[in-house]
Amino acid sequence: MREFIIENLTNTESLQITVILMNNIVALVTAFFIMFTYKISYDGSAYSHKFNISLGSVTIITAMIMSVISNNVALSLGMVGALSIIRFRTAVKDVRDATYIFWAIAAGIGCGVSQYALIAIGSVFLLLFLFLTKKGFASNKKLLVVQGELDVMHRIEAAVDNYFDGKVHFSMRNVTETSCELVYSVGEGLLEKAAKDKQMDITEKLIKLEGVKRVNLVDQKDELTR
Repeated sequence: MREFIIENLTNTESLQITVILMNNIVALVTAFFIMFTYKISYDGSAYSHKFNISLGSVTIITAMIMSVISNNVALSLGMVGALSIIRFRTAVKDVRDATYIFWAIAAGIGCGVSQYALIAIGSVFLLLFLFLTKKGFASNKKLLVVQGELDVMHRIEAAVDNYFDGKVHFSMRNVTETSCELVYSVGEGLLEKAAKDKQMDITEKLIKLEGVKRVNLVDQKDELTR
């Protein structure tokens, strides 16, 4: 028993070159598949080319690490200790990014231990899940920003409340001695419905109010600019 344990702890048998090549080829294909999925699942400014390249790199690097430690228990324990001291302080700006990071790591682990079928089937199912739930991640709100004189602030609030029948979400009020800025969060569905019922866009209605200087309607993004 002792000899068996020592043999497994000190095993330094190298992988065959064909296995190494196959692991890396599959990891490369999987990396491009993850990168393609990331690119088509993000819209506009939310997409980060640098982060996408990093995802592919993580997949290949993880496969390399798993190939190194797969046949050596002692080396794997040492690798766990070495990796445990690494601290990544880069903030994840979107919850979806964490999903793709874990996907890249899992794919790399699978490729490193030659579990190709598991990675292929799992990646297809994950791709299907992400597309079926894409609407749940997508931001479908806009920010209505109104700037005007302080004297007309209550008129602006009343006009917005009346236009959306009291269903609009008030986000922020910024007031100075002579001016005010009001910010509302409006769903696209509510915005389209109100415009159809009132036969007028909210920006057109507000800009006609005396004392209103500027009206902006912009997309509300959960992501920070990279």
